[in-house]
Amino acid sequence: MATSAPLWRKVQRENFTHLDDLLRFLSLSTESLGKVWGNPRFSCNVPRRLAEKMGKDRIDDPIFRQYVPLREEMDNAPGFVLDPVQDQTFCKTGKMLQKYRGRALFVTTSACAMHCRFCFRQNFPYETEVVGFEKELEELAQDPSITEVILSGGDPLSLSDRTLAPLLQAIDGIPHIRRIRFHTKFPLGIPERIDNSFIEMLSRVRKQIFFVIHCNHPKELDADVLVALGRILQLKIPVLNQSVLLRGVNDDEEVLFELSEKMIDHGIIPYYLHQLDKTRGTAHFLVEDARAVELVRFLQQNLPGFAVPRLVREEPGSLSKSWI
Repeated sequence: MATSAPLWRKVQRENFTHLDDLLRFLSLSTESLGKVWGNPRFSCNVPRRLAEKMGKDRIDDPIFRQYVPLREEMDNAPGFVLDPVQDQTFCKTGKMLQKYRGRALFVTTSACAMHCRFCFRQNFPYETEVVGFEKELEELAQDPSITEVILSGGDPLSLSDRTLAPLLQAIDGIPHIRRIRFHTKFPLGIPERIDNSFIEMLSRVRKQIFFVIHCNHPKELDADVLVALGRILQLKIPVLNQSVLLRGVNDDEEVLFELSEKMIDHGIIPYYLHQLDKTRGTAHFLVEDARAVELVRFLQQNLPGFAVPRLVREEPGSLSKSWI
């Protein structure tokens, strides 16, 4: 007998995947519609709960700007390229990258709960033909220098528990792997993903897990999202946050202050504040370094040290993220 789909899958089906439907939902004026790119290179995908947080006919809304394609994306600015972090250079297999000592990253899927307009991996040639991770697990097992596995994508929480559970079990069984890290934005749009089945699956893993979310604005952290992340914390799994500094979204002292304070009030540690990866079509999000330093200095002067994210950028070929 077939089992019914989990709640989070049902919620995911309510995503806006057709731009026209989303624009009608947001009641955009003719003037505002003229600023939207109706046929973007990178398709639209927005969870309904995020769309409901967007102001009606407000193209300056910080949630809107992150997820709705504007005509500014058509600008092919100098220095903005298809693969700004040179991911393809570091591919060891079709689904595994290794950039830094001791760490390997699994590109587990091309699927996400949402499509961020500033995504640095929107042009990545995802491996979609090979099912499973046999080659990647073999690489891990044969390389004792790797002690940490990062599950990324796309978004690893796009995978079903039926797919994730054996992957976690296999990684957990490799003796020299000590840590497993999730990089995800899924709970911000579909917190229902953190359900009993997912929590039970995590509880069976013996290795230390870290859970890293990607939140850029305090509006994204509503009560349901915080409750879901609280369930992760109850397993004694640290939850950290990475933000991207985005013009018109969070390049503001009070916005970043509120974001950090809201997180630490709920046990989430601000980890990184990333300077923009210069992906083609994202130049309108760029915040200059001098302004970025001003913003972080404000946080240093007004928050405890553990609430201040490190300002970083990724420079291909470097042995780590570069502090600014």
